[in-house]
Amino acid sequence: MDKFTTVTGNAIPLNRADVDTDQIIPAKYLKRIERTGFGEFAFETWRRDPEFVVNNPEYAGAPVLLAGPNFGCGSSREHAPWALQDMGLKVLIAPSFADIFRNNCAKIGLLTVVLPQDDINHLMARAEEAPSSRLVIDLETQTVSTADGSFVRTFEINSFVRNCLLNGLDDIALTLQNEPDITAFEAGRGNLYPVLSAAG
Repeated sequence: MDKFTTVTGNAIPLNRADVDTDQIIPAKYLKRIERTGFGEFAFETWRRDPEFVVNNPEYAGAPVLLAGPNFGCGSSREHAPWALQDMGLKVLIAPSFADIFRNNCAKIGLLTVVLPQDDINHLMARAEEAPSSRLVIDLETQTVSTADGSFVRTFEINSFVRNCLLNGLDDIALTLQNEPDITAFEAGRGNLYPVLSAAG
């Protein structure tokens, strides 16, 4: 996955609590096994309402989503983070996230930031009043700020997750960091374990 450093852009204000994974991506799409092409189906039911915020062209291409508490609750489905990422989102900011959802986001390089509800309310109002206003999310300094510097907040993140995001390390890349040891083990494996041959 790509290395994450700083994201700058406008934010979609999804002012709803308890948004579950079935609302993010309907179950009928779970039969697909590829990780791409889910963005057009994200929030499919809600998108039928022309007034739904994601349908607003002023937020097109926004890399940040602001949401209410307990975002990503419900069933564990990796397709939900895939759909959000395929929409072009790079950062999700909410007062709280479902744990499994948050872990699934980290595995694909989608940053989840927890801020207090009052801060979320401030950023929501700002995004609603001025859709083109920009946020700056800096993972190196662990800060969320407005482009004009009038609002700056720090956020906490697991140090292991932070390291993986900064260095673009998914599960495969983490394993490959031990490639010399894996290669050495495989080379000497025949000396440690018997080799079974197929019956002739």
